[in-house]
Amino acid sequence: METESEPTSRKSHWENVYNSKKLEEVSWFQPKPETTLSFLSTYKVPLSARIIDIGGGDSYLVDHLLDLGYTNVSVLDISEKALERVKARLAERAKLVQWIVSDAAKFVPDVEYDFWHDRAAFHFLTDPSDIAHYVESAKKGIRKGGNLVVGTFSDKGPLKCSGLEIRQYTKDSMVATFGEDFNLLDSNVLDHKTPGGNVQNFIFCGFERV
Repeated sequence: METESEPTSRKSHWENVYNSKKLEEVSWFQPKPETTLSFLSTYKVPLSARIIDIGGGDSYLVDHLLDLGYTNVSVLDISEKALERVKARLAERAKLVQWIVSDAAKFVPDVEYDFWHDRAAFHFLTDPSDIAHYVESAKKGIRKGGNLVVGTFSDKGPLKCSGLEIRQYTKDSMVATFGEDFNLLDSNVLDHKTPGGNVQNFIFCGFERV
């Protein structure tokens, strides 16, 4: 008999977070995801590109993508509550987005994406099998020549977030994790100031699927 598994525990945790905190209260809140938008610009991602935001929650990235004219956007999150919140905010525009309720560690894409984005979801995967599954999903789910952009806590960032242990990364460990199927194009280290005034150090890595 199956007891409460780690994915189930993760889902319960995140449903509770989104049921108990407002968007502006969570540490990862950004009114404008400037770093992600800069990657889209640098890689000249066309408006017709198939884009997925992994662990997007109720962030404002999808709003900005729609504002810019992107027409093929998917948002994945483990929390149904998070997606309900952003759909309510978008109102009629929510119909323009594909919503996927899934644990990022278990997601199996059935299409190929041109741009796979993950800000602050990947570092919550600490089990090697979950990390390996995520990497395999990215290999399967990103077309050759497409882009992978992942933002995680750096080795100078926090050790925990939202009450959970995380895994820190450096440029070298990100390259080693995603392996020879991805070619590193860019890496940026930056500080994110939380609504509570704390500073979290992130590393963003941009790859090309080869």
